[in-house]
Amino acid sequence: MVELFLEGGPFMWPILLLLLGGLGLVGERAYSLNQSKSDSEGFMGALRQSLKSGGTKKALDVCTSHDGPVSNICEAGLSRVGKGSDRIEKAIENAGSLEMAFLEKNMGWLTAIIAIAPMMGFTGSVAGMIFAFDAFAAANDISPAVVAGGISQALLTTAFGLIVAMIIQVFQNYFVSRIDKLVLDMEEHSIRLVDQLYDMELTEK
Repeated sequence: MVELFLEGGPFMWPILLLLLGGLGLVGERAYSLNQSKSDSEGFMGALRQSLKSGGTKKALDVCTSHDGPVSNICEAGLSRVGKGSDRIEKAIENAGSLEMAFLEKNMGWLTAIIAIAPMMGFTGSVAGMIFAFDAFAAANDISPAVVAGGISQALLTTAFGLIVAMIIQVFQNYFVSRIDKLVLDMEEHSIRLVDQLYDMELTEK
């Protein structure tokens, strides 16, 4: 593998850096999304009970003791109880936007790596073909051995760039599915919270 890498020429190094950078971002996203994972159903059950038994203050304590985007959104809404339904819904909307930004952090860089890695590989391929034809012209010989090095370099850089893009693409697709699930979870439970507040008439000024 190392031998093939070295045979790929100088363009293999920036492609390798893209791979390492991409894997670093993958690790960061995996850790962050894992931290955002929470037992939302259990949390909402505890929140409903606390609202019924202890009111808003006790419900806020429940939010503070839980981690995750759902608890953060509920905390934002509950902190506006008594100031009107519009203020509550606006607070939930703003908190949801912040949580979305956190969940999607660095996803754009993964997309960039997926696009750049193959292009870098194709650029290395062009350089390899230029090298091959230069060698052919200098030797004034049609022997395959003369151009084999350049063609090999061209194929290796293309292959390596595509492999890097595919690896990062798999992780990105997984993260997108995780984020979509978390967003759906946030929307569903924020609606439940607002409905419960209306039922308990806690949104009145």
